[in-house]
Amino acid sequence: MLAIALAEARAGLASGGIPIGAALVGPHGAVWGRGHNRRVQDGDPSAHGETSAFRAAGRRRSYRGTTMVTTLSPCWYCSGLIRQFGITSVLIGEATTFSGGHDWLAEHGVAVTVLDDPECVALMTDFIATRPDLWFEDIGE
Repeated sequence: MLAIALAEARAGLASGGIPIGAALVGPHGAVWGRGHNRRVQDGDPSAHGETSAFRAAGRRRSYRGTTMVTTLSPCWYCSGLIRQFGITSVLIGEATTFSGGHDWLAEHGVAVTVLDDPECVALMTDFIATRPDLWFEDIGE
């Protein structure tokens, strides 16, 4: 599942954006939606990787039993989306370069797994070193 999010992150980077990718996986393992951060490409500050994957999944009666797979710890905005819609679990590629709201999610019953994947860490570390201006804009600093 992380491979899908990583492919999305690379697509985001290749199109001039921030390399954060995500996928929303249904209860039986089917990918419902996938996407990447599109803040730069769309000029939309709400187009995060997780929100892009969520929007691509479309309207569903319930999100229980689903997993949000993301290359980076979800920010507070995306963490709120996960809680609001009852997404059951989150699989996080890394939380080394940015630690968002995943502890808060775990405290509120969401199953959180942080993989500390070296490829995810390297992707963000390289991006932050190359484009600190864009990175700090993305995290609101």
